[in-house]
Amino acid sequence: MVGTVVPYDGFDAEKDCSELRAAMKGLGTDETRIIGILGNRSHDQRLQLVGVYQSMFGRDLMSDLKSELSANFLRLTLYLLMPISDFLAKEMKRALRGKFIDENAVVEILVGLDNKGINDLKAAYKKLFKNELERDIAGEISGDFKRLAIALLAARRDESTEVDLVKAKQDAHGLADAGINRFGTDESVFNRILVTKSYRHLKAVFAEYRAITNEDIEKSIKCEMSGEVELGFNSLVKKIKNTATWFAETLYKSMKGLGTDDDRLIRIIVWRSEIDLQDIKGAFQSLYGKSLATFISEDTSGDFEKLLLTIVKS
Repeated sequence: MVGTVVPYDGFDAEKDCSELRAAMKGLGTDETRIIGILGNRSHDQRLQLVGVYQSMFGRDLMSDLKSELSANFLRLTLYLLMPISDFLAKEMKRALRGKFIDENAVVEILVGLDNKGINDLKAAYKKLFKNELERDIAGEISGDFKRLAIALLAARRDESTEVDLVKAKQDAHGLADAGINRFGTDESVFNRILVTKSYRHLKAVFAEYRAITNEDIEKSIKCEMSGEVELGFNSLVKKIKNTATWFAETLYKSMKGLGTDDDRLIRIIVWRSEIDLQDIKGAFQSLYGKSLATFISEDTSGDFEKLLLTIVKS
């Protein structure tokens, strides 16, 4: 996995902080200077800037940015200056707040994180909002989707790389018997297998499932389930099969059609920038025949667009 953002050679936190202060001091704001720094520093380097800026000027960097910037450009800069677990916790809180739940955000965050990431998310959520994430999710969503979300939050996935083909066949038959081979669907079996078994094991399960049913597991899930729970399980399957492709499809959905899902776009670009965004760019190009940068340029504008493109390294 390869990201687009790497540590900046010759990083000088004090120099960067002086540049940032100069960009926001006096009349007007030098957005180009802010973009040049925040878009070209690694996550750890950006976190250092927050502390050094406070020490040098007795001022809070995020507060200064809030006084100078606005809208999506501001949100993007603030998320770049937060620990990943903190910004994902804020995204989860946003997704659960209000009249309508943002199921896409809930699914993408819980499916996209490994065991450590889930545990870091829960700790950050409790630190920021003084409540357990499991409790808030249980209070806002219901049914099979709630059970899937709570199961993912348990962070009990086997992360080994060993594959037992006998057990893979057993699990494939278990999924078939819980779905297409019966009237109704036993989602608890899908939870037990898809949420707790290793990725390597599940890839073998999916291959065996197709062999015994002559059908891809995604198609079966689509036929057997609906709504948020179908979204959750099929996102799991797609993530397990090919993480870069799944995130590329998600980015495409954030920009296709009228309007842009800015929350989704910001979340994925910031989150994956140092993990696998280069891989996601390649998958995006293969899937849609256009570069991710081209889509971003067509759907965003101004300093928000410029900072996104700097992170993407168009």
